[in-house]
Amino acid sequence: MDWGFIFERTFSAMIGPEVMVYALAAVGLNVHFGYTGLMNFGQVGFMAAGAYGVGVSVFWLGWNFWVGVLFSFVYSAVLALLLGIPTLRLRADYLSLVTIAASESIRLLARSRVMQPITGGVEGVNQFAGPFYDLSPFELGKFYSFGPFKYLGRDVWVLLVGWTLLILVTLMVRALMKSPWGRTLRAIREDEDAARALGKNAYFYKMQSLMLGGMIGGLAGLLQVVQKASVQADTFNPVITFTIWTMLIVGGVGRIWSPIVGASIYWTLIVFVENTLRQLPDGTRASLERTIELSDFNIAMLRFILVGAGLLLLARFRPQGIFGSREEMALDRR
Repeated sequence: MDWGFIFERTFSAMIGPEVMVYALAAVGLNVHFGYTGLMNFGQVGFMAAGAYGVGVSVFWLGWNFWVGVLFSFVYSAVLALLLGIPTLRLRADYLSLVTIAASESIRLLARSRVMQPITGGVEGVNQFAGPFYDLSPFELGKFYSFGPFKYLGRDVWVLLVGWTLLILVTLMVRALMKSPWGRTLRAIREDEDAARALGKNAYFYKMQSLMLGGMIGGLAGLLQVVQKASVQADTFNPVITFTIWTMLIVGGVGRIWSPIVGASIYWTLIVFVENTLRQLPDGTRASLERTIELSDFNIAMLRFILVGAGLLLLARFRPQGIFGSREEMALDRR
């Protein structure tokens, strides 16, 4: 087995574009669920809003890329507002149903034939991220090595901008959660009736939280499609939302840095297991071939099965996640 190759790919994945994007989306979900107790099962819908906000505004409306970036935040905030108005006065169950339905509706509408002139349909939207890469100080097609990490120049630029934004957003959330506004969110999460009795308008606080977390999710979707230079509707399927939930729970709900740690651990394990399976010695591979064909598809599925088994052990022995507490996982009050 080529352990050098395996560890090179694993270390590169540890802080790679996928970790950056998923961690940012998990920070937004942490604002929703970890601090406010909102059961959002449609975070990928906010990512799609951010992605199509910039893609459609540049592709269809012909706007400047940077204006499209601002529009993506507006689109994400408006989506949160539309979802929150009819649901946030009701129980958390309704928000979970509405958000997962909305995220799927956005995806199916974007890929429909009717919307093809606007969203590109199944083919999606391309060639809109040029102004972003024009600012890059790195050669886009050149490989750069930083110790155990190795990336293309275009990815280095995305990572530099993305991780800077991720750290800034995380610090912003940290400051907000230490403010009276953040303490009010925690009070609403723990006992909404008690917060109301103290004169706090729980509905507006939850709406603000939903909009803030949705805009952070929109930023994650924006960075994802800028890195790929393409917006494809099927990228934003419901599996992404539950992957983000997994990362958040692995790190620990209601903790500032846990989304980043959870995303890094989850994606690192996925890449490590996949590359290990691909580098198995011939003898071991032959014995496994008797029970399962190690095709690319089967390896892709097997990596999730093996990592999932590890997550089951984590759920059994430490359900609150790495940095979390059992109180943060008390779902019965939400």
